[in-house]
Amino acid sequence: MEIFLQSEAWISLLTLTFLEIVLGIDNIIFISIVADKLPKEHQSKARTIGLLLAIVIRVALLFGISWIIQLTEPILTIQDFELSVRDLILVVGGLFLLAKSTSEIHQKIEGDSVEESASKTAMNSVSRAIMQIVLLDVVFSFDSILTAVGLSDEIIIMVCAVVISLLVMLLFAKKISDFVNENPTVKMLALAFLLMIGTLLILDGAHVHVPKGYIYFSLAFSLMVEFLNQKMRKKKTA
Repeated sequence: MEIFLQSEAWISLLTLTFLEIVLGIDNIIFISIVADKLPKEHQSKARTIGLLLAIVIRVALLFGISWIIQLTEPILTIQDFELSVRDLILVVGGLFLLAKSTSEIHQKIEGDSVEESASKTAMNSVSRAIMQIVLLDVVFSFDSILTAVGLSDEIIIMVCAVVISLLVMLLFAKKISDFVNENPTVKMLALAFLLMIGTLLILDGAHVHVPKGYIYFSLAFSLMVEFLNQKMRKKKTA
């Protein structure tokens, strides 16, 4: 633990924790939307289990970093294009996110009949929701782990940053979830954000790099506009 006596270690920990929180935004939005499909009494349980599993998955992947690096090795080469297991995981995860987000947007626009709503409520069990969360946790973990490895050589700092960032997200998960689900326009923005993230994952799997900063800036700008719209609507109804 002597490493924590060095100022560089604390700077690295704070920087990495901040980046892990930023990279976890898409994860927590997805968890909020999936948990909202459950009965009220199970939503908190699904969010908590989902984020705790994210901690376990990411820490396990950090300790298996040599295995992660092997997943980036090409398994198939077509002319100049090299395909790895990581690429396949990103593409499959991106397609799943696109399908899930599109389905949610369609449901919000078209609405459900009473029979369809009852059917979907029965299908959306806690275990089903957690399976979806775990699937996306694995996909989102690749960005998180590769960022951690790129910024620090010390496994203890990487583990601490991942655990702290996810505990912070766990602390604010309910507030974020309530805010997203209580505001229909914000929820639609969140779903559009997940659509962009899904597209980004597919492009990343196809070796087309698009900086995530553009996506996060777009989300922040859209939320700022929506906040101003809400303030204006409140003034009109006052």
